[in-house]
Amino acid sequence: MRKVADCREFPSVMNCSLAITGEEEEVVRAATEHAVSVHGHEDTPELRQQVRASLKDELVLQHT
Repeated sequence: MRKVADCREFPSVMNCSLAITGEEEEVVRAATEHAVSVHGHEDTPELRQQVRASLKDELVLQHT
């Protein structure tokens, strides 16, 4: 199942609206890179753990 990391779920000064969707490891990597490059966080195991814990399953709408 694909996962989603959504910046809108975390308060930030810049009101970031980025959402990243993909396989879990891809999303953890991309969301961590985003947190470092845009939000000024340090790339630490703790940050990656927080990102992983915040992931949600992607909601898939099925068209009939």
